[in-house]
Amino acid sequence: MQTEREEEEGDVSPEEFVGLSDFTGSGSDQLSFSSGDRLLVHAKTSCEWWWAELHGVFGYVPAGYLHRGADGDDISAEDPWQDEEYFGSYGTLRLHLEMLSDKSRTETYRQVILNNSSCLRGKVLMDLGCGTGIISLFCARLAQPSAVYAVEASSMAEYTRQLVKQNGCEAVVTVLQGRAEELELPEQVDVLVSEWMGNCLLFEFMVESVLLARDRWLRKGGVMWPSSAALTLVPCQAHSYYTEKMAFWERPYGLDFTPLQPLAQQEFFTKPKFSHVIQPDDCLATPCHVISLDMYTLQVEDLEEMKGKFHFHLEKSGTFHGFTAWFAVHFESLETGGETVELNTGPSSEQTHWKQTLFMLDRPVCVHAGDSITGTIVLRRNPIWRRHMTVTLQWSVNSSSTEETDNCQVETKSFPMWR
Repeated sequence: MQTEREEEEGDVSPEEFVGLSDFTGSGSDQLSFSSGDRLLVHAKTSCEWWWAELHGVFGYVPAGYLHRGADGDDISAEDPWQDEEYFGSYGTLRLHLEMLSDKSRTETYRQVILNNSSCLRGKVLMDLGCGTGIISLFCARLAQPSAVYAVEASSMAEYTRQLVKQNGCEAVVTVLQGRAEELELPEQVDVLVSEWMGNCLLFEFMVESVLLARDRWLRKGGVMWPSSAALTLVPCQAHSYYTEKMAFWERPYGLDFTPLQPLAQQEFFTKPKFSHVIQPDDCLATPCHVISLDMYTLQVEDLEEMKGKFHFHLEKSGTFHGFTAWFAVHFESLETGGETVELNTGPSSEQTHWKQTLFMLDRPVCVHAGDSITGTIVLRRNPIWRRHMTVTLQWSVNSSSTEETDNCQVETKSFPMWR
């Protein structure tokens, strides 16, 4: 842990912030602190990580765990769900255009409804987080249910009602505006369908609303769509991204800019890269599921911390730049012996708007076919800002060569996920 940085601080006065929750640093350059500790922030190096001081010790701290407040400030008045920002973004067309343009995503839901249309006839369905109501319209048009409750908390609900009427489905589809936690339905439902997935599967935690709606409104023996989900991980190469963000500083225009590389590492590699597209050839091993969810048994409290293990046998030599994650969800058939439908966001499937999520190491590692990478992944929900989380990866590279023994040390890196 570093203990001073005066030469970099200059004459800028530090700002005092209060710890909102306990944080345990995962590296020598991260500063651990407890809830209520008063830290001096000397530099806001990025949106996610700040350079701070506690009792004369310096290190990086996650900005989302700090609150600027004087004695007696009540942070409970702040919105831990950030509803205004979250639902506000879904009240505009930008995100809906992105989702509706995702043919793999949208056609999968359409196919699920079509495959099960005979079993859905006369049933009651809930479409939670319906957005523009596309899934509800699929249900009404393709399956002839007795009722569809299309639930949307954002202001888009006003337009969804118009779209339902425009498409002649108002006799079946009822649009309800409000959060799932405050929802009131006239009856229980036979099927609860929702498109709740976020980056790295859980980001934004809409899944909590789905679980609450399940426990309150799904009939005994009712069906959840998706029925299950899995997070997949693979060690990977990322040559172009590494070159763009890090190697660039080695000799731009014939000048040595390498002193900027530590700053580049902190700015670009301490947070995940959303919307990453990994080529199958950049996978160093066979991908594996690290976390699996059963949507019938998953509980809200399970979301606080989810852990998984991995053991990869490298199939090729190359450069280990980091890990790439994606997810798949499955929709069970209502018919006995019917086919389960999968929506997979991985590199070997049709590209979706989620793409993949890249987690870069601080330094690339040269690896060889036959080596193994073992470790754990932990998805830890932010204790304050409930739509955010931190992904912590711990790993070791075990060489297949008896001559190489210095690369077996355990490494740990945490990645805060918030916008």
